[in-house]
Amino acid sequence: MKAAVYSETGAPSVFRYEDLPDPDCRPGGVIVEIKAIGIQGGDTLNRLGGMIASRPHVVGYQASGIIKQVGDRVTDRHVGDRVVATMAFGSHAELASVPAGSTYLLPASLSFESAAGVPIEFGTAADCLFEFGHLQPGETVLVQAGGGGVGLAAIQLAKRAGATVLATASSDDKLERLKSFGLDHGINYRTEDFVARTMELTAGRGANLIVDSVGGKTLEGSVAALAYRGRISWVGNAGREGPANLGGLGQKNASVTGVYLGAEMSVNADRCRKMIEGLLADIARGELTVVIDRTFPLSDARGAHEYIEGRGAFGRVLLIP
Repeated sequence: MKAAVYSETGAPSVFRYEDLPDPDCRPGGVIVEIKAIGIQGGDTLNRLGGMIASRPHVVGYQASGIIKQVGDRVTDRHVGDRVVATMAFGSHAELASVPAGSTYLLPASLSFESAAGVPIEFGTAADCLFEFGHLQPGETVLVQAGGGGVGLAAIQLAKRAGATVLATASSDDKLERLKSFGLDHGINYRTEDFVARTMELTAGRGANLIVDSVGGKTLEGSVAALAYRGRISWVGNAGREGPANLGGLGQKNASVTGVYLGAEMSVNADRCRKMIEGLLADIARGELTVVIDRTFPLSDARGAHEYIEGRGAFGRVLLIP
């Protein structure tokens, strides 16, 4: 099979497009012939300086495709099934070997491209808002980095739940586009102080819940933008900033919860499966939307990662084998 690989971490230029042996099908697993690969923020972070499982390493943890082979112990998946799969690594390739339990059957009307942007993005957003964020109708939500995959999902889900939705983005154009997905008020973090603007938009109360995927100094600002007894769902360090000073939490009796969907998928697998299957169905019915910014051929993984790191993307960037 062909795959985008690297043997050392660094800039997108470390990628090479090479032939690798086809993966083996484990007794409890399946082989997926990949049709679309959703590039995650964690993929770029791993390439930049993460752990390499093998040399050469195939990065990536979400892709959609068709089941090509089924392990001896698998009874609920069949050759020809259309699925989206999550995995620890290995999505940047033509084939992936994954546990059968890590696959989700696709509704007939859902495209491979849309499916490649669902489980991690929408599942993470849902957990940030509801499972750990305890969002209630009528509350105000601030979504940091609203133009990203998790951000776009969170805006749609929060609006559907009856919240007032604020979001930050790097340009007025992005903020204008976000309005069609449920954004009530946009904040351009390059030209505005998002803390001051949040306080202004909430009449000095602050946001009840903040979804923060940036971390660092942005997370410190999120604490300052919280309402009394507000909550932050912190979902990573996409901004690659240093550690945050969270000393302001106590003055507001506020809380920060770290959210990692991968751990929840392992510990509470049944709950996560039902949630993600429901989200796939909602998207297939047109109730929620996966926004696809651009697609790149798998052979140009370098270009796709460079594009994402340029921070111009609005929605998902996909690789197509």
